[in-house]
Amino acid sequence: MRQNKIESGPGAVQRPGIRILVLALVLALCASGCAGWFGKKEEKSAGELAEEGAASFEAEKYDKALKSYERLRDWYPYSPHAKEAKLRIADAHFHLGQYDQALQAYQQYEQLHPNDAQIPYATYQMGMCHYERLRSIDRTQVPTRNALEVFLRLQSRFPDSQWARDAGEKIEKCRRNLAGHEFYVGEFYFKSEQYLAAMNRFETVVTQYPQVTAYTDKARRYMDRCSRHLPGDAPGQTPTMDGWVQLPPIEVGWEGVN
Repeated sequence: MRQNKIESGPGAVQRPGIRILVLALVLALCASGCAGWFGKKEEKSAGELAEEGAASFEAEKYDKALKSYERLRDWYPYSPHAKEAKLRIADAHFHLGQYDQALQAYQQYEQLHPNDAQIPYATYQMGMCHYERLRSIDRTQVPTRNALEVFLRLQSRFPDSQWARDAGEKIEKCRRNLAGHEFYVGEFYFKSEQYLAAMNRFETVVTQYPQVTAYTDKARRYMDRCSRHLPGDAPGQTPTMDGWVQLPPIEVGWEGVN
């Protein structure tokens, strides 16, 4: 019988050796190449992201600034720049008119850094997130009440702060709107001959907003007129809850939000 001849020359060794070598090279190239394609790209440093965000913010490119600061916050949470990034994220949302997101970000900043020097500013901005949504006096005044509450808290906690002083003008405007709303609803009830409901609204103007003389003087005159229609034990007319009373359109000359 003929036996199969086994090749034992150099070629028999070199062929599988070459294949192994080529395979190793391919795997090495894949390892280095895939890291570039699918792995994490080279990240900017915390300082670079802070500078990038500040430059975009200064140029009023708030969307771009927001992305830079969010990366800084997420990639470098323990960086010295991270705290400022959180505040600037809130500011960027505010300038973009995203008041709900801004309010949440300012609140988180206050919770995380309650004793920080920027808390008066953050509190003021919380109030502004409500204040920017003030509506005319014939509409619901929920944003007005919320803004007033925050601004009063700011003045109570940081009375010597510049931001507390700046809030003073906003407080006056909030009180003016709230007084105007109560007066507007009271006059509607008076014209509808719901005199007890009207009286309650006018009393609210006089007792809760005595500083707003533009409405308190007129409210007192209406209270006198209401009293002429009310017996000593007036029956159960009660005022309607604030906010969604079906009222007529606001008349020309009413003073609401500028």
